[in-house]
Amino acid sequence: MPLERKNPVVAMVLLTTKSMQRTAVFVTFGGLVTSFITTFLPLWKTMNSDLNEVENWYSGLWHMCLYTEEVGVQCKAYDSLLGLPVDLQISRVLMLVSVCTGGLALLVALPGLDGVRVCLDKYAKRRSFLILGGVLACVAGITTLAPVSFVAYTTVVEFWDKGFPDVMPRWEYGEAMFSGWFGGLALLTGGTLFFIAVCMADYELRKTSVTNSPHVKRRTRHYRKTEVL
Repeated sequence: MPLERKNPVVAMVLLTTKSMQRTAVFVTFGGLVTSFITTFLPLWKTMNSDLNEVENWYSGLWHMCLYTEEVGVQCKAYDSLLGLPVDLQISRVLMLVSVCTGGLALLVALPGLDGVRVCLDKYAKRRSFLILGGVLACVAGITTLAPVSFVAYTTVVEFWDKGFPDVMPRWEYGEAMFSGWFGGLALLTGGTLFFIAVCMADYELRKTSVTNSPHVKRRTRHYRKTEVL
């Protein structure tokens, strides 16, 4: 019995330029929201004293919080910007840059999406919008991963510092550290998907131009279909 051949058009219907663009927007938007939440979460670092287990301290970029079973969570903003550690000062700036750049990436990439009625007859401009959106998304991902990794590094160094007494509580990783890593990777992935969508659109355009070229039409006009018995 002859083997049934699968239609390549049906097999590749989901992997189109339009679907890749939508996926890039969705992933970039998810990374942007995650980075925005991470920026203002007071859960970058956590500390629990063995002497008083009912108290948990939380440190973020903007607030210091204390949790007790009797009162609950009490947060207080830092008194002075200059009194903050260097890692928190740098992280503040980079996280704000990441949020602004990620939002700008979505706004820039929007006119270049298929289905958006902007620059319909100007493929070069739409292509430039998508490339610029991908670059900005990657920059947003890097500016998210850098401060989170820097704070993680300083936390590890302080945790294993032999100069502090063993009975002194140490800061450990908080939940916001992991959400920051996830948001940064999502932004990088979204920017990469924008580049892939541009490459797919270039390939489809090149394939269409080759098929519609006069030389190919002249050859197909004199082509006679044969059948092998």
